[in-house]
Amino acid sequence: MSETTPAAEAAAPHRYTAALAADIESRWQDFWDEHQTFAAPNPIGDLAGDGESAKPKKFIMDMFPYPSGAGLHVGHPLGYIATDVFARFQRMTGHNVLHTLGFDAFGLPAEQHAVQTGEHPRVTTEAAMNNMKSQLRRLGLGHDKRRSFATIDPDYYKWTQWIFLQIFNSWYDPQADRARPIGELVEQFEKGDRRTPDGRAWAELTPVERDAVLGEYRLAYASESPVNWCPGLGTVLANEEVTADGRSERGNFPVFKAKLRQWMMRITAYADRLLTDLDALDWPEAIKLQQRNWIGRSEGAKVGFAVEGHPGEPITVFTTRPDTLFGATYMVLAPEHPLVDTVVPAAWPEGTKDAWTGGAATPAEAVAEYRRQAQSKSDVERQTEGKNKTGVFSGAYAVNPLTGTRVPVFVADYVLMGYGTGAIMAVPGQDERDWEFATVFDLPIIRTVRPPEGWEGEAYTGQGPAINSANDEIDLNGLEVADAKRKVIAYLEQRGIGEGTINFRLRDWLFSRQRYWGEPFPIVYDEDGVAHALPDSMLPLELPEVEDYSPRTFDPDDADTVPETPLSRNAEWVHVELDLGDGRGVRPYRRETNTMPNWAGSCWYELRYLDPHNDRQLVDPEIERYWMGPREGQPHGGVDLYVGGAEHAVLHLLYARFWSKVLFDLGHVSSVEPFHKLFNQGMIQAYVYRDSRGFPVPAAEVEERDGGWWYGGEQVKRELGKMGKSLKNAVTPDEIAAEYGADTLRLYEMAMGPLDVSRPWDTRAVVGQYRLLQRLWRNVVDETTGEVTVTGAEPDEDTLRALHKAIDGVRQDLEGLRFNTAIAKITELNNHLTKAGGPVPRSVAEPLVLLIAPLAPHIAEELWRRLGHDGSLAHEDLPVADPAYVVDETVTCVVQIKGKIKARLEVPPTISDADLEVQALADPAVVAALDGAGVRKVIVRAPKLVNIVPA
Repeated sequence: MSETTPAAEAAAPHRYTAALAADIESRWQDFWDEHQTFAAPNPIGDLAGDGESAKPKKFIMDMFPYPSGAGLHVGHPLGYIATDVFARFQRMTGHNVLHTLGFDAFGLPAEQHAVQTGEHPRVTTEAAMNNMKSQLRRLGLGHDKRRSFATIDPDYYKWTQWIFLQIFNSWYDPQADRARPIGELVEQFEKGDRRTPDGRAWAELTPVERDAVLGEYRLAYASESPVNWCPGLGTVLANEEVTADGRSERGNFPVFKAKLRQWMMRITAYADRLLTDLDALDWPEAIKLQQRNWIGRSEGAKVGFAVEGHPGEPITVFTTRPDTLFGATYMVLAPEHPLVDTVVPAAWPEGTKDAWTGGAATPAEAVAEYRRQAQSKSDVERQTEGKNKTGVFSGAYAVNPLTGTRVPVFVADYVLMGYGTGAIMAVPGQDERDWEFATVFDLPIIRTVRPPEGWEGEAYTGQGPAINSANDEIDLNGLEVADAKRKVIAYLEQRGIGEGTINFRLRDWLFSRQRYWGEPFPIVYDEDGVAHALPDSMLPLELPEVEDYSPRTFDPDDADTVPETPLSRNAEWVHVELDLGDGRGVRPYRRETNTMPNWAGSCWYELRYLDPHNDRQLVDPEIERYWMGPREGQPHGGVDLYVGGAEHAVLHLLYARFWSKVLFDLGHVSSVEPFHKLFNQGMIQAYVYRDSRGFPVPAAEVEERDGGWWYGGEQVKRELGKMGKSLKNAVTPDEIAAEYGADTLRLYEMAMGPLDVSRPWDTRAVVGQYRLLQRLWRNVVDETTGEVTVTGAEPDEDTLRALHKAIDGVRQDLEGLRFNTAIAKITELNNHLTKAGGPVPRSVAEPLVLLIAPLAPHIAEELWRRLGHDGSLAHEDLPVADPAYVVDETVTCVVQIKGKIKARLEVPPTISDADLEVQALADPAVVAALDGAGVRKVIVRAPKLVNIVPA
């Protein structure tokens, strides 16, 4: 514990205690603020500085924190402390370091609080931010506070809205492989260089028709789309916000598939680039793999199946196995597929099997009932129902383009609208799911790949020669899969019934939320329903006041409902008369009443850190190039180090990459990628104690005795899990700082283990780092008098070797984010000085203080000042090791004969194999062990091993 007895305090009034630590830490935090110690100068502009920007730069970032009303527990600052240590290290190795922290402040928790209490979400959000700022300041984090902001600041979300409009006013040109302004597309239509869908001249189209045409190209567009509708929350959700069992991640409400008009981002246009550019990023392979899988690139063919009675409306399928077309014996449409309503006939065709109809009198009734059933299932449920495949015959038939055979068209929920075209050609002989469906519905099964001998009763998905795959024009029989695919794709393209293509699993990004506490869309609609962008002069469009913050919620189980947003209730804000500067004068408009998702503000915040006070442009190009532009080893540019949790692999990280690429294409930034190096820190876990009911009990009040854990006289169970208020095991950084000091907390969190590994919190173990700081203090300051005790004497050779080995190792460890081993090396050097006794040489004490400064900055600053230096050591040079003292003077070499050790030699570490062999064979103990026997072979691994094989 940190407390000392009154007698001990009297005997050592200048001992490093929690009280002294608190005084030191508060004073130096004030000093850093007053002197703007961590202000990173830009090359130009209002944040330009003197000379620092001529140094090599380092841009270090933490993932945006959300300001929780509950405040921080000790698990939260793990990454923040780590980036602070790394940033301080970089400053001390000659870099101009940009390190700051803002707040991702729009979000559902504040809005839910507002719904419950009527208090404006800004009030609770700002209170939470102020509390978090206070907690983070106490940790001594060296942030450039001039650059901090929150996403809820109108000066910030003005530019979020501006970026949205850049995306809205852009389209993706496949030939140029980049985004281009929508005006260039309009010009192509006007000149006739690009045809309109129905062939009419652009001038002949009405404004509504032109808007519809452009909507098919815009990177941000509104469309009637299948969405995840959650009546219990009153909002739609992105796929990533829906759990595997089809419920909302927040609130655990049922989620249904519904068609609603929503804003979408055409992220799919960038699928190839998002995939390819991963290769040049310094990211954990696990994160890259998750993104690759999410994007889901696959090669195959699109094939059109003509539908009987519906000329010109074929069912288009995407298949990765076009070589199996001859085995397609039926088709399946997803329940949401738009062609379902088109192809369903009025009556069942003659010969329809009873098992196909679901017991309905007509195909329309059967399909409607089946859709209702499918609506309540999640995508995961639809994909994991095993052999219990369900479906219903649509009443329609299509024609296999290679065999001419009529194939029935089913509606089944094991096919998803969100993948491929939402329709499949079913080849039961070569696909397990199709086999299961065909077995249930008594459909033909034709194998198109020869299975191994004796293969029966199930689909064969392996390789082999094609069989049953020929007509009068093409014969695939005998070809292996790859050759058969190439041949059939060429045939399909020649006949105009298909084409080789690449498909992606990635879907367009749902960008609307039926919420109040989010960025308003800078979009208005005219009387014809055409969307218009607000001019830049009208940004930011600020949130209006509303009386009720709740979206209208419904019976959680009622899928037949539609959202009603809080913003829609402020009629004065919604219905406005504006002059948009388009030459049409003042006209009535209706504002968009959805808001942007909470991901919007975090898609570009790295850019705002660069130029936070710029009210004229997103970011000055010269400033952006300086901090984020491409350079050697970073061909796509980006932040030098980005630290955060692995849980954002396919949400924030993918979305931010998309926005960055659009801004790059449009010439607003030089960096193609936002984050060059990504590091995922582990989690600080804590023990959870549960009573006989399974409820958590306060961990701080649990006693350990008799080999068990007890609370209030009852034995409880212990398990390792997350730390949090709800689990009653949270420990706040304020508690630990009060007990031991913030420097001790910093050291403990960094010393617990490798940064990327999760580790259990143990308050009792914190004292180990506290004692390290006390020993460090005693090696410089007399605890009785408070005087500095270092001496001008030269250190002995052992101390010099200990010092320079520590310098060399700590520098390497800090560069590699191996903070736990850096602390171990500092501890080893400090212990060496403690054991040596007597005054510590100044030439050793000062480098030691500088070495620990990135990790425990407050005590380092205080000792540096007491050692006679002015100002802060934050920009002092980190010591550099003398190589002569880093290399051991001698190394112990083991000499073995027949695998048994016969001698140990002390040799120079640079000794050659030849010299080591001569020395080993001449050693008296080796000569005696050989006892005159000849030597058949000598294996030398200088400088540590010689293995002698006697003749």
